[in-house]
Amino acid sequence: MPKPRALAVLVPLLLLTATATACGSEQGPGAAQAGTVDPGLPVSGTHWSIKAVTVDGRRSTAPADARVEFTEDGRARGNTGCNHFGAGVVVKGDTLTVSQDEITEIGCPGDRQRFEKELITAFSGPLTGILKGERFTLASADGRNGLELTSEPGAPLRGTTWKVDSLLSGTTAASLPAGSGSKARFVIGEDGRVTGNLGCNNFSATARVDGTTVTVEGPAATTRMMCASAEMQLETKLYELLDGPLTYRLDHRTLTLTAPSGEGLAAKATP
Repeated sequence: MPKPRALAVLVPLLLLTATATACGSEQGPGAAQAGTVDPGLPVSGTHWSIKAVTVDGRRSTAPADARVEFTEDGRARGNTGCNHFGAGVVVKGDTLTVSQDEITEIGCPGDRQRFEKELITAFSGPLTGILKGERFTLASADGRNGLELTSEPGAPLRGTTWKVDSLLSGTTAASLPAGSGSKARFVIGEDGRVTGNLGCNNFSATARVDGTTVTVEGPAATTRMMCASAEMQLETKLYELLDGPLTYRLDHRTLTLTAPSGEGLAAKATP
């Protein structure tokens, strides 16, 4: 991570090559062409955790999984704490001009829906950036809107607790069944064991990782509790998905497991 510098370091933060294009509240302060930078600058691989946003002078703490990253082709992508979003970014000096243009439509609980609206409002239009060590702030010209970011390390496949947060069907993501709770999570251990809870019962099994494929082998050992129907529905669905080889994709702190049928799950690394 570079040492604190002037605002002009924002350009190399966002661009790699010379031609590259929940929640609490408290009172607080307030697709286009890109520039050119030295291609040798060590700027790739930075992901940002969103810590808070400010809208009209009101500061709101972000959910733990809210994040954003800047790609090499002049775009930003991230998660609001509920939905994934994308935006175009134009950089001139220390100013980013952000144009929000895509967002998924997973239903959010009330507090996360409120934060999502605030984030989209704050992360739009021209924003001045300041980079200080691992902290990165963006603010509107009048200082009433802005974001507070910190650099975020990636999560390894093994040893991370992965919290299941959506079901996949092809390219479509759907939220978990209403009332299924938040117990569904698992860990793939260094010893080849996978343990966790898929909605109701705790389980343990053996997992083999081969290239980009994860295969849960043999019958899983489980507890025998009875749970609410939504929890049992989720558990049954996840056990069906885990019965066979799954292609995995690890994107920083998001893991997707997809069966040959196209069905699968998405999980987030817990903080």
